[in-house]
Amino acid sequence: MRLILSLLAAAAVLVDCSAIPGSHVLHEKRDSHSARWTDIGRAPSSKVLPMRIGLAQSNLDNAHEYLTDLSHPASANYGKHWTSEQVIDAFKPSHEAVETVREWLADSGIRGVVQSENKAWLAFHATVKQAESLLRTEYHEYEASPVLTTSDDQDQYTGGVMPACEQYHIPKHIQEHIDYITPGVKLLAPGGEGPNTAKRSLAKRHSQSGSRAHSAAQQEKELSHAGSLDRLRGHSPKTQSVAVNAATNLSTCDVTITPACVAALYQIPTGQLAHPNNSLGIFEAELQFWDQADLNSFFTNFTQNIANDTHPVSRLIDGGVAETNYTYEAGGEALLDLELAYPIVYPQTITVWNVDDLNYQLLANDTYTWGFNTLLDAIDGSYCNYTAYGETGNAEGIDPTYPDLVAPLGYNGTLQCGVYKPTNVISLSYGGQEADVPIAYQKRQCNEYLKLGLQGISFLFASGDAGVGSYPAPAGIDGPTGCLGAKGDIFNPTWPNTCPYITNVGATKVYPGKTVYDPESAVYDPAGHPYTQNFSSGGGFSNVYPIPDYQQSAVATFFADHNPSYPHYSALAANASNPVHPNITLLSGATGGIYNRIGRGVPDVAAVGDNIAVYSGGVFKLNGGTSASTPIFAAIINRINEERLAVGKSTLGFLNPTLYAHPEILNDITNGTNPGCGTLGFSAVKGWDPVTGLGTPNYPKMLELFMSLP
Repeated sequence: MRLILSLLAAAAVLVDCSAIPGSHVLHEKRDSHSARWTDIGRAPSSKVLPMRIGLAQSNLDNAHEYLTDLSHPASANYGKHWTSEQVIDAFKPSHEAVETVREWLADSGIRGVVQSENKAWLAFHATVKQAESLLRTEYHEYEASPVLTTSDDQDQYTGGVMPACEQYHIPKHIQEHIDYITPGVKLLAPGGEGPNTAKRSLAKRHSQSGSRAHSAAQQEKELSHAGSLDRLRGHSPKTQSVAVNAATNLSTCDVTITPACVAALYQIPTGQLAHPNNSLGIFEAELQFWDQADLNSFFTNFTQNIANDTHPVSRLIDGGVAETNYTYEAGGEALLDLELAYPIVYPQTITVWNVDDLNYQLLANDTYTWGFNTLLDAIDGSYCNYTAYGETGNAEGIDPTYPDLVAPLGYNGTLQCGVYKPTNVISLSYGGQEADVPIAYQKRQCNEYLKLGLQGISFLFASGDAGVGSYPAPAGIDGPTGCLGAKGDIFNPTWPNTCPYITNVGATKVYPGKTVYDPESAVYDPAGHPYTQNFSSGGGFSNVYPIPDYQQSAVATFFADHNPSYPHYSALAANASNPVHPNITLLSGATGGIYNRIGRGVPDVAAVGDNIAVYSGGVFKLNGGTSASTPIFAAIINRINEERLAVGKSTLGFLNPTLYAHPEILNDITNGTNPGCGTLGFSAVKGWDPVTGLGTPNYPKMLELFMSLP
């Protein structure tokens, strides 16, 4: 009888714990953890934990409206961009949220609570015993085993112990004010989801730079991943060796696109202005170094108005390396960007944003599933601790971790937060696939592009080079076809391109027999002609983001007048915490659909992106990719900023509302397709299309319109 009573008493305790007495409710729960971690038992009750409470931010539902008010050409507030302080104040947690949570902590005996500079966090120290009482939970310690890299078998992580709980509870009346609490349920193992793992190394960089000499590091990186073509061609330019063409000859622009061809295509006059606060920003990573010798060769042969030894300003983030003195180490991507942009913006300067130390840049995945957060951290200090969609700061197991103690290539400093002022325009020719990036991770980052758009910054991204899909991989997240779904036939949109707060740039081509005075066509080079893989302009529809209001009319017209013949589905991925990825098979369901009918459309605009004349690695070549199109369009936006700043007006900031409201300032592209996933892809048609967007630049029309705005 005594034993039965004892068991009943124990059961009562368990029921009491599970039901959570009073008003406490379950806030977060983890059903399992990676095999990378081993539960080694209860955390010592006296151990001190650095606790953080991510507070729910206010006005997030109004953020899109705020940005539209500053970006739509019909708005009286067009161009009245905010300061970073105004952005923080607009979205900081409400006074009610802060005080209600503080009161709960005080009533629970917690002292020494401080609020972060960006207002998003309450931080304090508590013993395990205090934290368990506060959150009605149990903390255990989890030990991580070391990780071996797939390249040289050196231990990149030394293991470690992390406290975590399987679930925790908070009072019901404060739940609406709290995003999440850490240490909490999150336990992302670097061995299972981190940047040094076999799983993540499936997101590989590829190279078509056949004639370029390589450094040993580049050879190791490229050759060890040959054939793993599952990412954007725009990230790594395609090259072929050719003879140097006459710099001013417009009769052969169907063979070689020179600066003169670009200027003629888009009616761009020679630059005259150089505002001290308007350097064009270009993002680089993946060992893409520029060298002066190649720049000088390009200037000498194609732009004699640009003095030799002209070079960009380098902004090195978290150990980044932007420049080399050795021609054989020169990067085709970096030089493609610079040699396209300089002829348009000169005498204005260019700023290269190079991110992450050599240890991370050597990794095969690099920017394909991470790489932009470290840039955003460096140009907006508030982003380092910004909370959105249940995620705060850089994602453990996804983003690089600093200090990086892997000698001799590691950056041993702390993560750089807010150390640089952003340039007004930033061109980025890197990215990955939307389905490969956790939903919360990409949405949090997308919010940052919105916040920086409020501050007058324009982000332009290459839309990708594999048409409606990705390049196939021997195994892994994009499967053997580079497409999605159980059958590997669903279109695979690019990332971060589907974020509605950036401008995507697709690619066109001057086809053989055509001139710069003829309409351009969507680029398409079938495999082997001349590149190893097919090259077509990345485009399609998001599985995560709905069609934004500025694009709704254009997309509706596309479907009404040029309805694709492919079966479709209409569903978007629900919000979910990391590391949950979009489940495209679930979204498609039993429809048999291969593209999403209700997602944000990509790209927004386009520019020429094939047969581009460059000097790289000491050799004259032809390059291509949407990575060529993007710096062209970005440089044109920078030129227009020059003109506006010269008369005391603001920078353009977020471009899309104006572009979609005035498509007449662009050259509509109505010929070509973007094949992928075993289909012809979509068609370039009158009006917007998911191949070339609204079209290519018409500099005089763009300048006239943007100069007419406040």
